Amino acid sequence: MITCFDIGGSAIKCAVATAGGRIGELHRVPTPTHDFAAFTHSMQALIDSGGPSRGVAISIAGVVDPADGRIKCANIPCIDGRALASDLSSAFGLPVWIINDADSFALAEAQAGAGRGHTNVFGLILGTGVGGGLVIGGRLIGGPGGFAGEWGHGPVAAQFAGTPPQAIPRFQCGCGQAGCLDTVGGARGLERLHVALNETQKDSREIIAAWQAGDADAERTIACFIDLLSGPLAMLVNTIGASILPVGGGLANSAPLIARLDEAVRAAILRKTDAPIIVPGQAGTEPGLIGAAWLGLEKLGITHG
Repeated sequence: MITCFDIGGSAIKCAVATAGGRIGELHRVPTPTHDFAAFTHSMQALIDSGGPSRGVAISIAGVVDPADGRIKCANIPCIDGRALASDLSSAFGLPVWIINDADSFALAEAQAGAGRGHTNVFGLILGTGVGGGLVIGGRLIGGPGGFAGEWGHGPVAAQFAGTPPQAIPRFQCGCGQAGCLDTVGGARGLERLHVALNETQKDSREIIAAWQAGDADAERTIACFIDLLSGPLAMLVNTIGASILPVGGGLANSAPLIARLDEAVRAAILRKTDAPIIVPGQAGTEPGLIGAAWLGLEKLGITHG
């Protein structure tokens, strides 16, 4: 049995996992964001309440440097810059493994969601921004480094999109570059596109609702959004050979949007298929905990039960 955590800036979620990735009762406490002692105390209390544990597996919205194990996690300042796995392992007296949230989603989908039965699975995140994780043969590629699957960064976004072609600004990205797919690919990107194309501010849900209602401005925005993402995603599919791309994040809640993206990507890939390859995730409501569970069980060599 291992203890699994899904940690965000607002809450620490915890559950016990047993062989086969089965998740037990969910527990939730507020995240102490500025006090590392309180942070570890909260986790220790949850570990103790679950009974004897063979290790701790954590899904978190952060990136771990594979060279020194230090985490970059802006929304939890008390852990930012720490060698978190090492520090927590010393505090708990247990092995600790950390996986970023996109990788956790990909692993959960590969093992318990839409990716079951597929050899190569790319978990696609369309949330505030974009991200992803790659699982091949049931194993996560890139491990805790958090860099494999980060298809949203690099100055490759097209400068024209849609029909007829619309000029797309090269928006500045938080990673320091300009023209990254992350700036146009998630919910905030959809909103930026709408302002640039229509000089009107709407949130992503309003844009999608207007598009489904037949609004011409929203259609222009959605058409450019799909055009900007479908080409890079088709190249990704051709490169890694993924046969399924489960989608998580807020934009995955729009089935028509995901279906339109799927249609555009399938039209652009080399392998022609009538079966959808970009589909909403199916792992359940707690993919972070499920992905962490499978990571920990794999590390202990007890992934099957």
